[in-house]
Amino acid sequence: MTTVEATQAAGALTAHRPMLLGLAYRLLGSLHDAEDVLQEAYLRWLDVDRESVAEPRRYLARVVTRLALDRLRARQANRETYVGPWLPEPVHTGAAAPFGPLDTVELRETLSTALLHLLEQLTPPERAVYVLHTAFALPYAEIGDLLDRSAADCRQLHHRAVARLADGRRRFTAGPAEQRRLLDAFLAAARDGDLARLTELVAADATAWSDGGGRVRAARNPIHGVDRVARFFAGIYGRRRPGVTATPVELNGAPALLLDWPSGVRHTLGVTAADGRITGLYLITNPDKLTGLPD
Repeated sequence: MTTVEATQAAGALTAHRPMLLGLAYRLLGSLHDAEDVLQEAYLRWLDVDRESVAEPRRYLARVVTRLALDRLRARQANRETYVGPWLPEPVHTGAAAPFGPLDTVELRETLSTALLHLLEQLTPPERAVYVLHTAFALPYAEIGDLLDRSAADCRQLHHRAVARLADGRRRFTAGPAEQRRLLDAFLAAARDGDLARLTELVAADATAWSDGGGRVRAARNPIHGVDRVARFFAGIYGRRRPGVTATPVELNGAPALLLDWPSGVRHTLGVTAADGRITGLYLITNPDKLTGLPD
């Protein structure tokens, strides 16, 4: 392959990179794995007879989808070895976020920590169809071409995925402004050790997930119920823990906090909410998942 051909091949991949990275990340919930998938897709793109490829975008989407599904199946088979709850790797989003599409509230939700966490309960084919149809608006016939399935089969997989996600999605109906208000108020109450205020902000049946991956101390199981959630976070961020700086950020298309200790320990915290109260909290402390965030 000549230098010109390699440059042209790289240019085609670069032109579609936001879509491809957004696809791989939504399928895997890991930026590291998504980048690896794109690198492997590029190598395959170099080897193919590109003159015979009528639609590079569709071809590359097919390759990325299949590579991501292979990784997803392998990861799900090995998930039992992960220590504690698993949460998606947080990614910084904003005006220049390379995780297209993010044009609407609905599309941004497909990148959210809460939804990516819910997607873990789907089978790999259900997840692929859900992401391709919901986030990328692909018709079932085109999805079927990507997955070697019939359009009717893909339609059924999508309906099944929507039904399985319905209960969880009803628990995060609040918009970004309400999420930010509740998140800031929650941290302030936790820092004051104000259990009464925390219980006012948190729904009775709220759940908190803490992902340390066995690398740092974290709750090994989800924390259920307002009282346990309030006491857990008051213990982490209360007055006995001075020096923590909290930086408002947008992660995965939603408000979040970047929390830094003088010792170098870092957390990210995001919430979901409905009916004026926090319904879910997502605390990521695994340092392997935080390396790509801004300082």
